[in-house]
Amino acid sequence: MRPLTVFAIFSAAVWAGDTDTFLLRNVDVYAVVNASIKDGAILVVDGKIAEIGSKIVPSKGLRIIDGKGLRAYPGMIDSGTELGLAEVSDVRATVDTAELGVFMPQLRALVAVNAESEHFPVARANGITSVLTFPSSNGNARPGGERQIISGQAALIHMDGWTWEELAVNRSAALHLIFPSLPANQASGYAEAKRVYDRELQQIDDFFDQARRYRIAKVGGAPGFKTDLKMEAMLPVLEGKLPVAISAAREQAIRDAIQFAGRQQVRMVLLHPREWGKTAPELKARNIPVILGPTLDLPLNEDDAYDSSFTLPAEAFRAGLKIAFGTFDNEFVRNLPYNAATAVAYGLPYEEALKAVTINAAEIWGVRDQIGSIEKGKLADLMLTTGDPLETQTEVRMLFIKGKQVDLTNRHTRLYQKYLNRP
Repeated sequence: MRPLTVFAIFSAAVWAGDTDTFLLRNVDVYAVVNASIKDGAILVVDGKIAEIGSKIVPSKGLRIIDGKGLRAYPGMIDSGTELGLAEVSDVRATVDTAELGVFMPQLRALVAVNAESEHFPVARANGITSVLTFPSSNGNARPGGERQIISGQAALIHMDGWTWEELAVNRSAALHLIFPSLPANQASGYAEAKRVYDRELQQIDDFFDQARRYRIAKVGGAPGFKTDLKMEAMLPVLEGKLPVAISAAREQAIRDAIQFAGRQQVRMVLLHPREWGKTAPELKARNIPVILGPTLDLPLNEDDAYDSSFTLPAEAFRAGLKIAFGTFDNEFVRNLPYNAATAVAYGLPYEEALKAVTINAAEIWGVRDQIGSIEKGKLADLMLTTGDPLETQTEVRMLFIKGKQVDLTNRHTRLYQKYLNRP
């Protein structure tokens, strides 16, 4: 491949003081979507990837970063967290994951995100550059015995920024719906549980039908029409612009969720399934992507195989499903690559595991054109590692978010240094 030259078109942006314009060279480039390049180079201009090649000749004054001995990968994406919404779970004042109300589609996780969360630097240190953060009811019953069903809108955010506006990658990535569930292996009280389950299913359908009537009235200019913020938040869902991320763990709930999405003609993303049963072919037929939870989870049922959580990603892949991984946590977001690695050990092809924490996640959340791979024109979300990012021995030496190199120190490293130097 012939050397690429940085022409004068970049000269206005390229000067030694720029923090988001530089040439990264002597690095092995693993783009995820294209073939890897040994001893390659990546030109970043104004926070975006301008060129990728084996040789790029720098212009005068361009900042050079030598990545000799390192690998460049796209930053990883965690597709299920409450990051920025909860700090210390036992300190109520630091937890902002839920509001009162059964149906709260107008709530936006993004505006509640704490950009100064101590969990952000910890996640960054292990190569995570973006996460999906969503409001959740945490399973708590609401006043009157009703639990929350629609908790609000999830946001895809970067792991670096001063404000929520700076963090935003996709301000409204999905509407989060916590699907009803029936207790498993429960003889006593089942009839009452089934009655509540059926009632909640009907409530969900009624709410979506109400939103559809609201849309018709708005478009038709009905006399006396009044704006309703809840209904306004539902319009992008009904128009197919915003997917519904449905949390459903068991086979019955998954099957009913699929039928609901088909009945209401909405785009669905399945969150944190724990057992497939016979639903995988239906998910495949309807092209429903799946966000898998922590691979290191214990089995769901007492009589499940010990490795049922470990093998779930491989089963999803063999069924032809598009998958991504979510830690569904805050403090353990840093373990995202190790959940993917465990899936590889139990049958998921390595390339698919890497895609599940990069390009697949970006595609599912509507930002494939911005992040998820090392391609020309995309944001320079890059991690430089000493080896395979899914291996526990690998170190992240440098991390870039939108072309800006971010600090990898965090509370963990500060405590390590503190006690390492103890007299």
